[in-house]
Amino acid sequence: MSFDRTHLKLIMVAASCTAIGAAASVIATAGAAGTPTATSAASVAAAHPRLAVRRALRGAVHGELVVRTNGGFATVTLDRGFAQSVSGQQLTLKEGTKDATYKTITLTIPTNAVVRDNRRQATLGDIKPGQHVVVLEGPNRTAVIARDAK
Repeated sequence: MSFDRTHLKLIMVAASCTAIGAAASVIATAGAAGTPTATSAASVAAAHPRLAVRRALRGAVHGELVVRTNGGFATVTLDRGFAQSVSGQQLTLKEGTKDATYKTITLTIPTNAVVRDNRRQATLGDIKPGQHVVVLEGPNRTAVIARDAK
């Protein structure tokens, strides 16, 4: 199973919106603080938009976007963190980083979800506590991407 072109467009729109927000934040911080670090980050983001997208997505732990589709609107959700447990179709996720927790949530993952564990096709039951997990939920598809924490 893979995402079709519409879903990939939704995910790319979500990533682009995140990048634009991050770039605006960096630029606003540079103007407000005037620190050399913020200024150099703003110039790097302006010169290399892909780098700005990566930076923004690297720090994102939860995001929700409503995007326009051919049939109206759709919501795309991103949740990122560390797996706490898996029970049936329930995935408990500690959103945040190794050092800080935003919140702990339990997601119901549909049976038709695309699940990858360390870049291999897997099932939800293959995900182990402590693994770094990203869950992307769209209107018709869900993707769960897990990898061993470093």
